[in-house]
Amino acid sequence: MTSTDKLLGRWINTNHETRGIAECTVAQDGDGISVKIVGVGEDGLIQWPVAKAIPLANVEEEAGQRTSALLATFDLGFMRAETHIRINKGVFVLVLFVTFLDDSGRANYVNREFFYRHA
Repeated sequence: MTSTDKLLGRWINTNHETRGIAECTVAQDGDGISVKIVGVGEDGLIQWPVAKAIPLANVEEEAGQRTSALLATFDLGFMRAETHIRINKGVFVLVLFVTFLDDSGRANYVNREFFYRHA
């Protein structure tokens, strides 16, 4: 098992009322890793384009444990979302750094959401 294997799978947001990310799927893609996100929009679910992920060593874990994290950047045209993904104490954590590129005047933001593994 590689250090990124525990990140693989389909993950569902613990907050079923989220207005952000409903689910995230991390998959082995050839010799790399891909990330697929389903966002929540005003009119329903939105499939984001698939992004390649860059594995990172996560050195902040307690007791010096080294685990893996992922970095994936999604370009949706009007916005870019850089995501940092890791598992902390058994919970899949996704942190989004969203930058709007469309001159809409919307504020850029950061959001953290928590997920459980889909059975």
